[in-house]
Amino acid sequence: MEKLREQYEKEVIPALMKKFEYKSIMQVPKLDKIVINIGLGDTKENPKALENAMNDLAQITGQKPVITKAKKSIAAFKLREGVNIGCKVTLRSDKMYDFAYKLFNIALPRVRDFRGVSSNSFDGRGNYSMGIKEQLIFPEIEYDKIDKLRGMDIIFVTTAKSDEEAKELLTLLGMPFKK
Repeated sequence: MEKLREQYEKEVIPALMKKFEYKSIMQVPKLDKIVINIGLGDTKENPKALENAMNDLAQITGQKPVITKAKKSIAAFKLREGVNIGCKVTLRSDKMYDFAYKLFNIALPRVRDFRGVSSNSFDGRGNYSMGIKEQLIFPEIEYDKIDKLRGMDIIFVTTAKSDEEAKELLTLLGMPFKK
């Protein structure tokens, strides 16, 4: 799975330096981290849901998730401050590249009617977010052992200064954008 890191060093850096005319190799944008978040709305009615979501996330990423808590109380959502509302994992270095490789080459092609990810999900500062509707697209998750389909948010944080640089970086790494 070291393929993506080697590809970054051998192919992506020279391509980006040529396209954006960087003077130094340190100016070349790189993938900083990948954050995967699962938000749960039903932890009050189903306390086991959080545990199952954490197990799924741990299987997918190979890292133990952190529980996220509500920052504010919102009466309309029957939510109190400090209540567990989900879990997240922050991946860096080797695990980050392994996950990105698995997402681009194994998981996304398994999505039914997949035509590519939207290129409109950049935040203006070179970070990209995408959502996945179900955890079944990952090969580690067994269909018979899940209790419920859960979606997740995946955020790619880069050191790019603009969306154009970030899109080029992710495209060269293998992100399948819509044509």
